[in-house]
Amino acid sequence: MRISTRSAVDPFIVMDVMQAAAAAEAAGRHIIHMEVGQPGTGAPSGATQALTSAMQRDSLGYTVALGLPALRARIAQMYGEWYNVDLDPSRVVITPGSSGGFILAFTALFDTADRVGIGAPGYPSYRQILKALALEPVDLPTSAENRYQPVPADFAGMDLAGLMVASPANPTGTMLDKDAMGALVEACADQQASFISDEIYHGVEYDKKAVTALELTDDCYVINSFSKYFSMTGWRVGWMVVPEDHVRVVERIAQNMFICAPHASQIAALAAMECDVELQANMDVYRANRQLMLEGLADAGFTTFAPPDGAFYVYADVSDLTSDSRAFAAEILEQAGVAVTPGLDFDPARGATTLRFSYARATRDIEEGLARLKHFLAGR
Repeated sequence: MRISTRSAVDPFIVMDVMQAAAAAEAAGRHIIHMEVGQPGTGAPSGATQALTSAMQRDSLGYTVALGLPALRARIAQMYGEWYNVDLDPSRVVITPGSSGGFILAFTALFDTADRVGIGAPGYPSYRQILKALALEPVDLPTSAENRYQPVPADFAGMDLAGLMVASPANPTGTMLDKDAMGALVEACADQQASFISDEIYHGVEYDKKAVTALELTDDCYVINSFSKYFSMTGWRVGWMVVPEDHVRVVERIAQNMFICAPHASQIAALAAMECDVELQANMDVYRANRQLMLEGLADAGFTTFAPPDGAFYVYADVSDLTSDSRAFAAEILEQAGVAVTPGLDFDPARGATTLRFSYARATRDIEEGLARLKHFLAGR
């Protein structure tokens, strides 16, 4: 039986790292996880309690494709609370995670062979989903000078059908301020290119609030999720905000591709939005971990990185230590018992000399992991 050419997507290397770490743990080793991009905490207690009650009352069958009206309304309310944006709930689409949002967005906006710009380093699944949909991802090599975020000069004259940005970004944690995002929105409008903003790490910020593209324009797609700030990775529920005249387009695609996001997860997500005390306690852990990482990585010998504005990652230049980040990550796992992610996931051209460190786990794990990394480099 033949295999399609568009199925030839690259593996998600971090998943391979997770598998290797799991194998080491199964063999009895204690592994510190700095590879995984998910909170070390579970869903807020209010979310699980709400779902327990709902399961006793209801059968939890299909919802409508756009999602529970109450959840869509609560998300729209959040945009007023967080950003002072007056958002019509009818523009909110509930999705099966942000990944479902990417599939819906790319399918709604682009035709076969369209070219879509993505910043490099960037989340690897953008590239692979685009390829699987017979679209052409165009890596835009970003610079440390621009804090690893794209700028209009990076895609001037490139005839792109769209631009995908992320702020806070994975793997760097850097953010676009209002002027920087506004420049990208304007450049896309001038080129008649669609603008998509991945805002999955909003809420996980430190010194300043992240900017949503909706503060600047309604002519964009915004994608978000309950995975990160709301600590619900495995629940597979997210949302999109789309222009009013795109809602029915996205709805038709969602009806056929997904039917709906998981009903149970939507109920939990709605309740999670009222769990501010618990969620802010998680943020206190991230803040402490971030400070530990910024100091501890430099002390260990990983000295070149962009201090993260948000998310829970540090993306380090390790060109003074290796020219093969995948082999280097395997060496760190084997000798130090610390799982880290090779930069090749995020930047195929330059990622051989970078590593991503996640600090989403418990503070004691971060402390232990930093001590192990320091010992590893000292003996290397």
